[in-house]
Amino acid sequence: MGKNKLKKFAAIYSFPNVFENFNPRDPKLAGKDGEITELKGQWAKKFFKNDNPIVLELACGGGEYTVGLSKMYPDINFIGLDIKGSRIFKGASEALEKGYKNVAFVRTRIEQIDHFFAENEVDQIWITFPDPFLRNSKSNRRLTSPFYRTKYKNLLKEDGIIHLKTDSNILYAYTLSSLIDDPSTELLYKNDNIYAHPLLLEELNIKTYYELMHLERGRFIKYLQFTI
Repeated sequence: MGKNKLKKFAAIYSFPNVFENFNPRDPKLAGKDGEITELKGQWAKKFFKNDNPIVLELACGGGEYTVGLSKMYPDINFIGLDIKGSRIFKGASEALEKGYKNVAFVRTRIEQIDHFFAENEVDQIWITFPDPFLRNSKSNRRLTSPFYRTKYKNLLKEDGIIHLKTDSNILYAYTLSSLIDDPSTELLYKNDNIYAHPLLLEELNIKTYYELMHLERGRFIKYLQFTI
């Protein structure tokens, strides 16, 4: 591991807006300076200290969407999740520097999500440019697969919305097909080239590091919105 990554890991250990699960077999969250804290079902009250809606960004990377959304909607709480602490460092640092109180980050594997959020605690989920796992043999690892949707369903409030933004034709087609095959889901919107039309949502104009790279390469950005 490079020295820069080690510095970032050490830094986020002291951040008040970052919580980490160090051992997947022991689903506990460590906050600032390693203090173990129980936030499941208490994020709004205990951390954000309000009763505002909660929105998650999964596989948040550098947290561009988490922080970008928090700027747009100061009366909504946003939490970015990713397994890579060196990525989270960027968004967490920006949120602290700019004094955003409606932002937090969790370093964990996404499959652990139900250990840290309670039933009906989450209003919306954003999945922005996740790994598409191009091999069909790994389709169950895609963040829109039935395996993950079952987890999301338990966390989301009734009619809670899931957003997928991707450049991957494979992930986009897979998700559409999977939703059609699942009678418990409802597809609300689909678009295989969002910038060819007026944007459905203002927040779709937030561009991550990876999205900017995809656009430079001439790829089309796709978007799905659905409930489960």
